Amino acid sequence: MDDDQRSRDAINAALSRLLRPLFRLLLRNGVSYGAFEALARQTFVDVAMGISGIAGKKPSISRVSVLSGLTRKEVQRLASSTSATPAIDQHNRAARVLTGWVRDAEFHDARGRPRILERDGAPGFATLVKRYSGDMPVRAVLDDLVHVGAVRLREDGRVELLERAYVPGKSVAEKLRILGSDVADLVDTIDHNLQHGADDPRFQRKVMYHSMPADALPAFRKLGAARSQALLEQLDRWLAEHDIDNPVDQPELPRARVGLGIYYFEEPVAPQPPQGDER
Repeated sequence: MDDDQRSRDAINAALSRLLRPLFRLLLRNGVSYGAFEALARQTFVDVAMGISGIAGKKPSISRVSVLSGLTRKEVQRLASSTSATPAIDQHNRAARVLTGWVRDAEFHDARGRPRILERDGAPGFATLVKRYSGDMPVRAVLDDLVHVGAVRLREDGRVELLERAYVPGKSVAEKLRILGSDVADLVDTIDHNLQHGADDPRFQRKVMYHSMPADALPAFRKLGAARSQALLEQLDRWLAEHDIDNPVDQPELPRARVGLGIYYFEEPVAPQPPQGDER
């Protein structure tokens, strides 16, 4: 078996495993195969158009047809369609507001804990939003954070922090949006490491044991959540310190979206029969 065939077999096996949890999610949410196929075709052409236009060459319908395996007529139709584009990244902006509330001493009480904030005034919730979310409207950020259960609006009109991180516990739509961004980031990192891992590797690691006792899992969930949250807050502080605007005389200096994600996983394993002595 040659290397190309090994690579194709490996891609097919990886894709099959990747698609299984995705298809379970789609089926639970009433997405038909036809709808998935239509979206896959559109996205396939969008990506192929980008690849065929690399190195300053204009994307070619014929080139995309060869890359995608679709007919030129189908590529022409899909290329002229307007594909869905993501909305403003409210998740990122709202998460920055929460992080600022947790680490900025101006919004803490005398004991160094995030204090309950007035909606307006200085330094109140409006000040916090302006400082950490850019140009997002205060009401939009407040509604978003209340919706996901991260803050609550008290009867006295003040805003109280309930969660230190942006975790959409109630909003199914928001969880699905995060699926699109987080899984895409992981796949992009794996793709980068396949192409450039020898000279420009991106961090990609996990720790895993294959047959842990079930009664040990609650303690590990608690430990993993606490340690991971502490690490992410430490990394967030570093990023915030280095996230400065380009100099006025160098507005075109390159910039990048950057981050580091941590996730927990578990799945049941079939019990193994005891290994007795062979007779």
